[in-house]
Amino acid sequence: MGSIRRLDSKGTLFLDFRYAGQRLREYTALADTPMNRKRLQKALERIEGEIALGTFDYEKTFGKPLPAKSGQTDSEASSNDAEAAQPTTRSGTPLFKDFADMWFAECEVSWRRSYRVTQRGSLDQYLIPYFGDKEVGHITKADVLAFRASLAKVPARKSLSTLSNRRINSVMKPLRQILNEAADRLEFTSAFRNIKPLKMKRSDVMPFTLEEVQQILTTVRADFRNYFTVRFFTGMRTGEVHGLKWKYIDFERRLILVREAIVMKEEDELKTDGSVRDIQMTDLVFDALQAQFKVTGKLSEFVFCNRKGEPIDNQNFLNRVWSPLLRHLNIPHRRAYQMRHTAATLWLAAGEAPEWIARQLGHTSTEMLFRVYSRYVPNLTRRDGSAMERLLKQHISVAPVQGLVVRLPEEAAMLPAAQQAGAHAASAESAASDALDPSALVSQPGAPLQDGQASPAPAANEAQAFEVLPAPRRRKGASSAESRNRTGTDPGDAELAALLRPPPLPPFLRHGS
Repeated sequence: MGSIRRLDSKGTLFLDFRYAGQRLREYTALADTPMNRKRLQKALERIEGEIALGTFDYEKTFGKPLPAKSGQTDSEASSNDAEAAQPTTRSGTPLFKDFADMWFAECEVSWRRSYRVTQRGSLDQYLIPYFGDKEVGHITKADVLAFRASLAKVPARKSLSTLSNRRINSVMKPLRQILNEAADRLEFTSAFRNIKPLKMKRSDVMPFTLEEVQQILTTVRADFRNYFTVRFFTGMRTGEVHGLKWKYIDFERRLILVREAIVMKEEDELKTDGSVRDIQMTDLVFDALQAQFKVTGKLSEFVFCNRKGEPIDNQNFLNRVWSPLLRHLNIPHRRAYQMRHTAATLWLAAGEAPEWIARQLGHTSTEMLFRVYSRYVPNLTRRDGSAMERLLKQHISVAPVQGLVVRLPEEAAMLPAAQQAGAHAASAESAASDALDPSALVSQPGAPLQDGQASPAPAANEAQAFEVLPAPRRRKGASSAESRNRTGTDPGDAELAALLRPPPLPPFLRHGS
């Protein structure tokens, strides 16, 4: 298969692919950026698709003739072009079963035990029986698609349906890796080119409600109550809970250290490196673990175990505890893994920080958190937008301004003389009617200022610090339109509008800034 590579001397990208039996490099002036890599990858996929179909024209694509191999005549180069028009296969390659065994032996050292088991199972159960006796270089794209179609007809284990798309994709994954590795080593075009995985259904998330959680905790048999409490309120995976040991319980700091898991009935590493984490205990979880320590603390190294001190067998738990409990409570059956989903949705509904929740669950980012669980948050918080609604009601008001309007001296000086006289008359009338004591609006003598100094008392002949105007009075029940029709244009309206005009927006909020 071709690739997009970087020319270190210039920092630009170039195409590296095989055609007509030779390796070609087509250089570009594009800088090494994610966008340019994406553009070149699309162009490379189109080129390789045309090569596979026999319709690729090198001269038309790159505007120059195909370079001949060193020591090769033009007639030989033309014959190579004719060969390239045929499906790219390679004779003399090893059998698929031999190359697959070699590939597995080379890769298994870097895999976890559980992954080695699943990959070996896909090889022995599906891939080698179908492709085993074929040369790896003779496998075509048609063979790959026919194999995938045959998988869709295989009956699923313990079910009347056939294999799911997820299972089919997991079987096709090692096939893709084997064919790509063989094509790279033996210099032929991989038959897995442009074959995309089957679409899979979205994860089935069905968390329990708080009422259902309460029902389960109060009904479950006593020896499993602590187990359910830990699973519902920590979000631990099944294997992590079953593999939890007392040495990973820190009662002093109230932490659960997730370090090991039980996978396929054996102790194993965690699912991912991000799964290694410290989970904070709530009071419920702390009390449950304290009570559990009195039961199994001296019996076994495992927190939850059977009478022999061995870890809980998951299948036995499902058959004898989980399924009968849900039937007894008339709760729709769902996987026990939904206890993990329940913890995530409860944390989100409680308003915990998404980054903190992701760490508790063992996710390296919040992407999966929002993709899988966010649609359940509105159901638990009653409705979307309620937090914004509360914020606006607390801090924003659109009610009209009522009471007295205060004008500073410099604003009064900017008004025409007639309006100033009218304003002074209105102020005198307001003072005579005892509508407002102006002394209540100015700083009192001796009152502390912002810098901590006392303000001096105003002199007798000193100008008024600011002017107080009475607010326009409106007849009860009368609208603003009726008031204008009855009295005409009020000179004070312009003054009031000038005072109530909102301040200018900061530059970063202005349109077009």
